Amino acid sequence: MRIVRRLVTFVAVAGVLAVVIWFARNPEKQSLDDAARAGAPGKFVALGSGRTHYQVAGPDTGRVAVLVHGFSVPSYIWDSTFKALGEAGYHVIRYDLFGRGFSDRPDAAYDGPFYDAQLSDLLDSLKVSEPVDLFGLSFGGYVVAHYATTHPQRIRTLTMVDPASSSASLPWFITAPALGAYLFQVLEVPGKAEGQSSDFLHPERFPGWADKYRPQMRYTGFGRSLLRSAITMSTADFPGMYATIGKSGMPVLLVWGKQDPTVPFANSAIVQRGIPQLEFFAVDSSGHLPHMEQTAAFNARVLAFLAAHPRAAAAP
Repeated sequence: MRIVRRLVTFVAVAGVLAVVIWFARNPEKQSLDDAARAGAPGKFVALGSGRTHYQVAGPDTGRVAVLVHGFSVPSYIWDSTFKALGEAGYHVIRYDLFGRGFSDRPDAAYDGPFYDAQLSDLLDSLKVSEPVDLFGLSFGGYVVAHYATTHPQRIRTLTMVDPASSSASLPWFITAPALGAYLFQVLEVPGKAEGQSSDFLHPERFPGWADKYRPQMRYTGFGRSLLRSAITMSTADFPGMYATIGKSGMPVLLVWGKQDPTVPFANSAIVQRGIPQLEFFAVDSSGHLPHMEQTAAFNARVLAFLAAHPRAAAAP
């Protein structure tokens, strides 16, 4: 009985300590509701799995370009590209993936079909029927590559910037039911904002980057979306996806920062093997975000690539 009492006491103390740590470490204190969205720029649309935050730039009649952000930094990460394409006459759409920014955080799988549905639903809601110029950054590279294998008819060109390109197994305790979600939430999520500066070769040139990231962390479901996205990537068949795109003959531009510390430059070979027809732009003096660290060179190359694959003439 003494052993039983000690065991019960230990479990009780451990449970109380776990709760205390949860409330102390977990940054998610609010629900993402209309009041929270009141000051957000852009617009919102109700899609099949929830409300999606998006912004548009450029003329309504322009050729449509869609920008998909990375693992956790929402659509503002495309600021410079969004502005450049809009000023060049493109009708640009950028949106927050579910779980990030001001988009809903549904209790879902956060896998390829889930992200496919969000993008298709968004295009349908905006009445975009012509093929689009699709851009994906980092984890967004996985999102757009998966979409290119399932909806090639909706894509005119594909541009991937330092895309996710290899799967890595996660520790067993992170994928364990309940335990994994708890540990990820109290160990990984709290440091996400400060960790974003490591994407840059010269983080000192981007002051306030963590402060801009931090607000999205307060809304319930943020950490869950990241964990499930990480689990999705850990089992993704990247060579298979890229090989499918290669067989389609789709025009592809691959951009990679030579000093990328997040997704190694050497991984570009994985993408090139699968898509032999792609154009490759290796960006020197750049980390994981070449569109921000070498903006002028990036924009010039992207605009030239798009111009080489013109919009089809309207049928008579």
